[in-house]
Amino acid sequence: MNITVVGTGYVGLSNAVILAQKHQVLALDILEEKVAMINERISPVLDAELERYLKEEELSLRATTNFEEAMEKADYVIIATPTNYDTERNFFDTKSVENIVDQVIQLEHAPCIIIKSTVPVGFTLGLRDKYQTDRIIFSPEFLREGRALYDNLYPSRIVVGDQSIEAKIFADLMVEGALKEDIPVLHTNSTEAEAIKLFANTYLAMRVAFFNELDTYAEVRGMDAKQIVEGVGLDPRIGTHYNNPSFGYGGYCLPKDTKQLLANYSDVPNNMIKAIVEANQTRKDHIANQILKQSYRKVGIYRLVMKANADNFRESAVLGVMDRLLDNGIEVMIYEPTINEESFHGAKVVNNLAELKEQSQLIIANRITEEIEDILYKVYTRDLYQRD
Repeated sequence: MNITVVGTGYVGLSNAVILAQKHQVLALDILEEKVAMINERISPVLDAELERYLKEEELSLRATTNFEEAMEKADYVIIATPTNYDTERNFFDTKSVENIVDQVIQLEHAPCIIIKSTVPVGFTLGLRDKYQTDRIIFSPEFLREGRALYDNLYPSRIVVGDQSIEAKIFADLMVEGALKEDIPVLHTNSTEAEAIKLFANTYLAMRVAFFNELDTYAEVRGMDAKQIVEGVGLDPRIGTHYNNPSFGYGGYCLPKDTKQLLANYSDVPNNMIKAIVEANQTRKDHIANQILKQSYRKVGIYRLVMKANADNFRESAVLGVMDRLLDNGIEVMIYEPTINEESFHGAKVVNNLAELKEQSQLIIANRITEEIEDILYKVYTRDLYQRD
């Protein structure tokens, strides 16, 4: 089968690799450097399994920037372009998805379109009505940053928002490429599949926010947060996963997906969804206030990324804390190897970790690693378990 994947971020590239084990896959991207890296079998995103599969596995995978070439023989077109949250419109910016759909729908050989980008509830149905077609299908992804290919090799579930033959074939393709056996496969309506993605991520954000507020309570009251977390987690209905306090939830999905779900609730009664979004702002305010109380004038930031083995700090909660410190006149310096500029968001960037350690009166770290264990006496963190 000939499959085209549009967009080569975590979602697109992991899908391309999974499918390229058994089928002909063309990856389409607008960035020539990413296309060149993929064709040289180098992963443009930080992901251990992706890096290994590109180097070691036999894959029928090629990348291109040429739309016509990418679409010429496509049976399926998978769209995995970014849909960032537009704060002015209070909605996902879905232009990249819409532009690709508009071009693909006009192709004479009529490939089936699979939308993997996260979209608002009702988006796919709107496109199907607009183009009077049933060959646009939404299928959500449930991938972790830095473990995207692993999560496709061992998926918790596969959800496809359609019950047609084409939808069942696509689900079979994803099962075929996985290593896990007995994968739950759920076929739903498109709108319900869109809701599944947003509600799943909002539940995870809620769990992060809950343990962060538990930690805030313990910190303000002078209590041992770890003892409370461990005691709460021993209830098997709660468990010991996703319970490590942080500066807030961040990354590619949780901030934008929670805001989009709240926007979809605009005419629906709710308290909890709104509270989850607001809780993340409150947590960043609290973290910043705790640092400001210590009256340090030079504060270092150890990494802007939210977790280990990541190369993305978009919507990072650390950035939110940093901006609050800068607004209060604190001199901030950042150690973040992924930044090449000398300054970022008004803060000085240092490429030498020893310089950060020496010049900072206090260092804030969302997550502790071995690199800073020698100076824990000057580190402010809420990390209890040294894991994500």
